[in-house]
Amino acid sequence: MSPRTAAAVRDGDRSLRDHLVATAERLISERGMADLTVRAIARAAGVADGVLYNHFSDKDELLTEAWWAWVQDVERGLPALPVSGEGRLADGVRAHLEYGLAFHRAVVPALSGLLGRPEFLARIAAAHPPGEGWRDRLAAWLRAERDLGRVAASAPVDAIAAMMVGVCHETVLNHLLRGIPATPEPPSGVGPDELVKAVLPALTSPIA
Repeated sequence: MSPRTAAAVRDGDRSLRDHLVATAERLISERGMADLTVRAIARAAGVADGVLYNHFSDKDELLTEAWWAWVQDVERGLPALPVSGEGRLADGVRAHLEYGLAFHRAVVPALSGLLGRPEFLARIAAAHPPGEGWRDRLAAWLRAERDLGRVAASAPVDAIAAMMVGVCHETVLNHLLRGIPATPEPPSGVGPDELVKAVLPALTSPIA
């Protein structure tokens, strides 16, 4: 290990590999992923450019690991999601919508420059354990509420989950496509209160 490399990690307990992941994670949060280069990551980490390849097969492997580490950090900063069977159903729907909007505001801009790299986006998606994403947890919560009888047995919970996720995508993506960097808010008349009012009847009214 060179003196420069040693200086990057000697004041902490983490390995050089962990240091590179943490550095890339910080850069993703500050700049997104589209323009991150090996040189930029190495300089921010205080190591030589080639050091990255001693620990990762390529830059995309590092960025994939750093991305999910950052996503977990984002989620740790958000309010806890509701527990099935607790509280009012309306409050649970609202909590999920507010969580989803906050989550998408935080993470979608960092991915927006990668639309021309579908293979990398697929690699990122494949690295995520199934069932742990917010959409998966939302659908699981709705199913559990249905099993408890608080949601109608005929309610199309997967379709409702897709609609709720779609609102979050639309709010953020439409904002980005218009080139507006400020934190997006739902369009007028499509805030959490209005969305809860729209979703609840679909959850609680039997469908013939």
